[in-house]
Amino acid sequence: MMTPLNEKPSQPKKSISSLEILQYIVLTSLILYFGRLLLIPLSFSLLISFILYPICKWIEKKGIHHIIAICISLFSLFFFATSILYLLFVQLSEFSREWNSFKIKLWDILNKTSLFMVNNFGISIDEQLLFFKNTINNSGNQTFSMVQNIVYSFSEFLFFILIIPIFSGLILYHRQLFVNALYHLFPADKKDMIFEILTETIKAYYNFIKGMALVYLMVGILNSIGLAIVGVPHPIMFGFIASILTFIPYVGILISSLVPIAISWITYNSIWYPIGVILVFIIVQILEAYIIFPFAVGSRLKINTLAIIIMITAGGILWGAAGMILFIPFISITKLIADRTEHLKSLAILLGDGKHE
Repeated sequence: MMTPLNEKPSQPKKSISSLEILQYIVLTSLILYFGRLLLIPLSFSLLISFILYPICKWIEKKGIHHIIAICISLFSLFFFATSILYLLFVQLSEFSREWNSFKIKLWDILNKTSLFMVNNFGISIDEQLLFFKNTINNSGNQTFSMVQNIVYSFSEFLFFILIIPIFSGLILYHRQLFVNALYHLFPADKKDMIFEILTETIKAYYNFIKGMALVYLMVGILNSIGLAIVGVPHPIMFGFIASILTFIPYVGILISSLVPIAISWITYNSIWYPIGVILVFIIVQILEAYIIFPFAVGSRLKINTLAIIIMITAGGILWGAAGMILFIPFISITKLIADRTEHLKSLAILLGDGKHE
């Protein structure tokens, strides 16, 4: 059958092979891993700029210059971060006040353990001291490497603290420039789609922050209930301080648990109460990582729980704790683009929660 001259033959849809998908995944993973020193602060800055954009816009509508509006927004964020650090400092101060009693209890436990080893296993005090001395000498070779890692991590943290506010301010200042560049990068008929993706991205980040607030609330309630069951004094205060400090991955929950552990040990003069506090925080952290966080955040971003857990794991492998936070908004943006791209409909369905068209 002949094709009419005024009609062009239909072009077959181009499909992407499994090998090409694997190549894209490997290439993207390599770029993310080796470029993490730049991409992590840049991603945090982009996240912060999206969060602060509505505040800047609201301040600018009051007739305030946009540079001053950006400074006010960044200062508000700085005040919030300083408040969290102040809570951390308060926890450390409270723990230092209990340190003398804690040290006495610690030496008592060590002496009892040493006597237990002598009476039940026949290991003399001299043999125990020799064992600890050899252990310290053997670990001396690893001390320098450990100090190097600590210094590198601390310097990297300082670099992020300094560069992220600068990046965030510059992104907010040049936001119209970046939007115009996107408009010129794609065909003119895609302008409405780009504007819609940008709008939905800001909305998705806003939902992400609301989901995180819900996570902190639920973790605080669970911490408080668990500490109350154990019998720790002031369980609500310690529970919600621990919840807020989980914003600092790993370190926050470790520091916030020291005071309740010490207080429970001193108050009840039993090792089982500190163990109970540790179990409470471990159980709540497991629930937060694998149930509360994927449910609270994933449901607001309209992404299924399996995809959230996979992205948390992948982010932890590539970028550590920062990746576990940042990769959730990344997958949200990916889904927004996939929803509006014909060739990526399968990916959109795979990431979706099955409840929204």
